[in-house]
Amino acid sequence: MKTLSRILTRLGRGTIFLARTLAAIPQLFVRFGLVTKQLHSVGVHTLIIIIVAGLFVGMVLALQLHYTLTTFGAEDTLGLLVDLALVRELGPVVAALLFAGRAGSALTAEIGLMKATEQLSGLEMMAVDPIERIIAPRFFAGFLALPLLAAIFSAVGILGGYMVGVDLLGVDAGAFWSQIQDKVDFYDDVLNGIIKSIVFGFIVSWIAVFEGYDCVPTSEGVARATTRTVVNSSLAVLGMDFVLTAIMFN
Repeated sequence: MKTLSRILTRLGRGTIFLARTLAAIPQLFVRFGLVTKQLHSVGVHTLIIIIVAGLFVGMVLALQLHYTLTTFGAEDTLGLLVDLALVRELGPVVAALLFAGRAGSALTAEIGLMKATEQLSGLEMMAVDPIERIIAPRFFAGFLALPLLAAIFSAVGILGGYMVGVDLLGVDAGAFWSQIQDKVDFYDDVLNGIIKSIVFGFIVSWIAVFEGYDCVPTSEGVARATTRTVVNSSLAVLGMDFVLTAIMFN
């Protein structure tokens, strides 16, 4: 019962924290420079791992699928299957997991260190709301960055699948691209992946900034909060992926 009570208490604090953060977002459009700075921090600095991971995921996916499709004489559909797997599922999910591990943990550690060194308390003493100045820009930047990173992941993954399928395994290039153009639907496939990445960006950013803001202001507390961010974000992404997939493809 104590564990359940503690979980419900943190969930309540997190919901109140989210409401305060969302209420502060409209003011960011007046000072959007705060957001662009955080976009560079959480987006650009995460780009290299997204590109490298997307390339290798697409290459491995093409290798695995080609082996299976050759058995049925359907290797010309390689491009279609690689595209659907990345756009519908692997792009949003893997990008969100990588984002949580790199950017989410960095956000938590940064905010947690600000709390441990009493920088947030100093802002409050100067009548500056840390939610508006520190939390909201980082939350909004993470929310904007993840859908863009997921799109880049999928695009690079398709390129990696093309490199392996066409250049290495000898699949016809025209068949590779024509299958994608003919069979991939924007609303049923691409838009669903975009919706997933938006939801994941919201969840991961929320967890990251809340764990940093709510952590125990010690070095050990910051370390535990960073670990919780990665674990809870990963579990939340995988759980919401199942829910969204069940809703979209029911």
